[in-house]
Amino acid sequence: MTDRTDQDILAALRPAVREGMLVCRDALAAAERLGIPPGRIGKICNENEIRIVNCQLGCFGTKRSQPR
Repeated sequence: MTDRTDQDILAALRPAVREGMLVCRDALAAAERLGIPPGRIGKICNENEIRIVNCQLGCFGTKRSQPR
């Protein structure tokens, strides 16, 4: 496990967050780069109201240009 705080991780994610959304591919890349489990990225995103989009597993929706 790493000594990174949630705030450190959030700061590392911020450049990839667009309109409150983070592409799954970028979330997974950040987890690998930071040496943390992807689930921790998901937890931090949930706590900070950042949506994961374009999920590579199809678990989360895609970015929509208009609300449903």
